[in-house]
Amino acid sequence: MSAWVVNRKGQPQYRRHFLTSNSVSQVERCMSVMQSGTQMVKLKAGSKGLVRLFYLDEHRSCIRWKPSRKSEKAKITIDSLYKVTEGGQSASFHRHPEGSLDPACCFTVFHGNHMESLDLVTSNSDEARTWVTGLRYLMAGISDEDSLAKRQRTHDQWMKQTFEEADKNGDGLLNIDEIYQLLHKLNVNLPRRKVKQMFQEADTDDHRGTLTYDEFSVFYKMMSMRRDLFLLMMAYSDRKDHLTADELTNMLRCEQKMVNITPEYVAEIIDKFEVSDENKQKGVMGIEGFTSFMRSPTCDIFNPLHNDVNQDMDQPLCNYFIASSHNTYLTGDQLLSHSKTDMYAWVLQSGCRCVEVDCWDGPDGEPMVQHGYTLTSKITFKSVIETIDKYAFINNPYPVLLSIENHCSIQQQKKIAQYLREVFADKLDVGHVFSRESKTLPSPQSLQGKILIKGKRLPAYLSADAEEGEVSDDDSADEIEDDFKLKNNNGNGHHHQVESHIRKKLDSLLKESRIGDKEDTDSFSIRALLRATHQGLQKNLCQSSRGVLKKSQSRSFITTLKQKRHSKSRLTCQSVEKDEDELDTSTRDAGGQFNRGGRKRKTMKLSRDLSNLVVFTNSVASQECLNEGTPGDVLSFSETRAQSLVNHRAEHFLAFNQRQLSRIYPSAYRIDSSNFNPQLYWNIGCQLVALNYQTEGRMMQLNRAKFMVNGGSGYALKPPPMCKGTFNPFSDDPLPACPKKQLVLKVISGQHLPKPPDSMLGDRGEIIDPFVEVEIIGLPVDCCKEQTRVVDDNGFNPVWEETLSFTLHMAEVALVRFLVWDHDPIGRDFIGQRTVAFSSLMPGYRHVYLEGLTEASIFVHVSVHDVYGKWSPLVLNPSFTIMHFLGSNKGNQLRGIRGLFNRSSKSSVDTTSAGLRKRSISDHLLRRTASAPVKGRKKTKMALSESAAPMSEHKNGAGVEVVGEGVSGTEADVEKRAKARPPLTHRPTSMPLDRLLQGQLTLCSADKEHDLGANAVIEK
Repeated sequence: MSAWVVNRKGQPQYRRHFLTSNSVSQVERCMSVMQSGTQMVKLKAGSKGLVRLFYLDEHRSCIRWKPSRKSEKAKITIDSLYKVTEGGQSASFHRHPEGSLDPACCFTVFHGNHMESLDLVTSNSDEARTWVTGLRYLMAGISDEDSLAKRQRTHDQWMKQTFEEADKNGDGLLNIDEIYQLLHKLNVNLPRRKVKQMFQEADTDDHRGTLTYDEFSVFYKMMSMRRDLFLLMMAYSDRKDHLTADELTNMLRCEQKMVNITPEYVAEIIDKFEVSDENKQKGVMGIEGFTSFMRSPTCDIFNPLHNDVNQDMDQPLCNYFIASSHNTYLTGDQLLSHSKTDMYAWVLQSGCRCVEVDCWDGPDGEPMVQHGYTLTSKITFKSVIETIDKYAFINNPYPVLLSIENHCSIQQQKKIAQYLREVFADKLDVGHVFSRESKTLPSPQSLQGKILIKGKRLPAYLSADAEEGEVSDDDSADEIEDDFKLKNNNGNGHHHQVESHIRKKLDSLLKESRIGDKEDTDSFSIRALLRATHQGLQKNLCQSSRGVLKKSQSRSFITTLKQKRHSKSRLTCQSVEKDEDELDTSTRDAGGQFNRGGRKRKTMKLSRDLSNLVVFTNSVASQECLNEGTPGDVLSFSETRAQSLVNHRAEHFLAFNQRQLSRIYPSAYRIDSSNFNPQLYWNIGCQLVALNYQTEGRMMQLNRAKFMVNGGSGYALKPPPMCKGTFNPFSDDPLPACPKKQLVLKVISGQHLPKPPDSMLGDRGEIIDPFVEVEIIGLPVDCCKEQTRVVDDNGFNPVWEETLSFTLHMAEVALVRFLVWDHDPIGRDFIGQRTVAFSSLMPGYRHVYLEGLTEASIFVHVSVHDVYGKWSPLVLNPSFTIMHFLGSNKGNQLRGIRGLFNRSSKSSVDTTSAGLRKRSISDHLLRRTASAPVKGRKKTKMALSESAAPMSEHKNGAGVEVVGEGVSGTEADVEKRAKARPPLTHRPTSMPLDRLLQGQLTLCSADKEHDLGANAVIEK
C-alpha cells in the first residue's frame, strides 16, 4: 500500500509507508532475524562471490559482515543508504548466466555519495524479503526524523559505538587502561591524576574498578564540561548555576538576536533540553540542559528558515542560479566508469535541476546514453527518462531542465522524441506560460512540475513541412582533436586490452592524487595526470599490441591527449575579444558554416519531431555573439571558453546573463571527473554551472552551500545588481554606492575534533594540534583567508578565543568556509570543513558542525555590521560580551575568568603581569612553517582558483580600508604604503580579552544595559 505523506518541509512526498502494510510485530521479527545474522553471497566484479555472515548491529545503526579484512570498518551505516531494490537489477547480476540466480533471492543495497552497490544473494526468498523489508523500514524511520531527533540519535549511536570500540576484551566494561587508550584516540590530553579522579567518581557500583555503559556516560559528561558555555550561562544568570526563564529569554534576545520570544517557547526549550526533573518543575535550566540546547540545531550556524524555500520564485529563470550536473549518468571518471540510471535519481533528489543526457545510436533501433569516444558503459535512453520522470519532483516541485546532447541518426531521434512524449506527457506542455515570441523567460513558480527540453531547434527559415534540417553539431568533446578520440568498432577483445591498461594506470594516478592536500584545488592536476598517462600508456599499449591492435583502435582517448591545450597560445586563439567583429562578420557571410577558428563548423541532421519539443531552452553554438539572440537561446561553453569570456568580456557576459541562460561545463580534459571552481562563473551571473556530482570535494561543497540558501530547491536568486544594471565584478569596489558588510567572527573553541582521516597511524597517532582557518569565497575583492593560532595537544576541547574580521562588497554571493587543520612542523593535515552561504549565517553564539563528522564542531560568535564608504561603525569584539555582564573589576573574579578561558595548553595566553609570554626559539620557528598561522598575520588575499593569473588583470587599485572608532576593520591592501597603526588595530588574536587581562580595559557594572550594539563605547 502506498500513501502520500508530508515531509518535514511541508512538501508532499511519495514513499512506501511500512507500518500500513507490515504490522509492528512483523517488522520487529525482521529486526530480530537481521540482528541474529544471515549467511549471504556477496557478489563482486571478477569473482564468483564471497560467502559472508551479514547482520544488523545491536543499535540498528549499520549493516556489518564477517569475516572481513576491514575488521571494524566492514560496515555500511543506515544513514548512508540510498535505496534497496529487489531482484537482480544491478550490473553484477547481469554478469551471471540467465537462470543461474533466482531473482527472488537477490537484492541490492545502494549507499554512499557515489551510489555504491552491495549485491547480495540469500539461500531462500524469505530471507531476502526479510532484509528488504527491515532495511526499508529503518530508512523510512530516518526520513521521518526532525533535525533534533537525528542529532540526538547520531549522538547516542556515537556514544555506544565509542564504548564498544574501547571495550577491547568485549566484557561490556571499561577499565582504567582502556579509558586511557580511548582518551588518546579522542585527542584528550588530561593529567592521569585528573582522569583517575573522574573515573572513581563515575564508578558508583561498589567501586569495582570498571565502568558500565551508563557509568561511562556519566564519566564522558564530566569530561565534556564546557567552560565557555558555563561562563556564558553565568554571564546571564547573575553568576548562578542555572538560568531562569526570564534570563534565558534575555540571552536569546541579546545574543542570539531572536525576536518574538514567548514564555511558552522558552518553557518548551526548558522542558525539551533540561535533564533534571527538579529544574523542570522550577522552570530553570542548568548547565547540562544549557549545553544540550546550545549544541542543538536551534543554535547551529545555519539559518533554519533556509531549510525551506524562502526566496521569491516568481522572477524570470535567468535571475536564478540553477544547480546543474555534467554527464549525470557516470558514476566515476570520464573514461572507464559505469553509467547508471540511479545517478539521475540521486542528483534529482539532492536538489539538482539540470541533468545531462548524451544520446547515441544503439542496437535494435534503441537510442543509448553513454559518454562518447570512451569506454564507459551504456544504458538505454528510455530507462533514463523513466527514472527522471519517477524522481524529478519527489522532493522538489520546481522545473527540471533536460540537457540533451544529440548524436543520433534521424530514425533514432524520432524514437527519442516518441519516448519523451510518452513518458513525460503533460510535463512537457509549457505553452500556457511561454511562447517563442516572448521577451522574457517564465519563472520557476509558473513552471512547477514541468520538464524543459534543452536541445537544438531547426532554424526558422525552414518550411514547416520540412521533416528534418541541418543544425550546428556542438560536441562537448570538441576540445579534443578527432584523430585522438577512441574509435567505435566491434573488436571487443582489443578494447578489453586497451581498457585493462588504461584502468590500471588511471587507478594508480587517482590513488596518487588522493595523497595530496584535500583542500588544495590543484590536487587533481589535469596536466600532471595527462602527462603521466600519455607517457605510460603509450609505452604499454605499444608493447602489448605488437601489431594486434589496429592504429585507430590503439588511439585511446586518454593516451593521445596533448599538453598543448595548457599553453597560453590555446587560450589566446580561443579569445573572444580577438578580432571579434571581423570573425562575426565572416561567420555570417559564410552562412554560419565556419567557427571562430576558421575551420568549417560541423553540422548534423535534426528531426522535426525532436526540434518541436524544444520550446524556450534552445541550445545555440557558443561561438555566436553575446549581443544577439532571443531569451529562449541558451549558450553552452566549456570552462576554457567561458574563462576566456570572463577574462576579456566580463561586462558583456554579465549583460547576456541578465536576459538569457548560459551553461558552463567541465573541460573534456578532466578525465578524472574533477571539477572547476564554480564561483568564478557565479560571479559573472552564469546560471547553469554544471559539475560532476559524483566527485566529492571542495567544489561540490561550495555547490551544496550555494543552493542550501533556498531550501536546497536547486534555484538560488541572484543579487539584484546581477539581474539589472551594470557592475564590474573584478573591480576593487564593484558597488561603490552600496554599503558593505563587515563580518566579525569570534572563534572560541572546538569540540571532539578527530585525528586526520588519512593519518598513517590512525587512532594511535599523536594528539592533534588544531587551528581554524576561515575563508571567504565570493567576488575576487572579497576572497581572503584568516587563521587562528595553533593549540597544542588538544583536539577534544581546544580554546582559541580569537577574532577574525572580514569586509565583503557583495555579501549575497559570498560563501564562508570553516576549515580545521592539524598543524605539523612539515605541513598540515585536513580534519574537516563546513561551508555556509553568508546570507545563511545566524548571529550570536553558534556551533559549526563539521560536515560528515558526527560530533566534531567549533564554537563561534557571529556579528555582522554595515560599512559605509571607507569607514565602519564601532564594532565590539565578541570576546568582550561575556566580560561585560560580569560587571566587576575585582581581582578574584578576573583571576577566575582567566582560569576558565586560559587552559594549561602550551600555546595558551600567559595572563601574568608580564603580559603575553615570550616564545622559545624552537616554538617561534615551528609557528613560522609554511602552514602554521602567525600571530598578527595579515589576511591572505586570494584570486579565485584556477584563474589567479587572469584575475590579476582586473585589479586596478588597493583594497578599501575600514577603520572603526575603537576597533579597526580589515587590513589595508599590501600595495598601500605602511602607515602608523591606530591605537587599536585589528589582529587575529582576541585583543579586548588580552587587554582586559592586562588591566587595560575596565568592566562595565552588572546593572548597566546588556545590549552590546554597534553604538556602544569601550573606555580605555
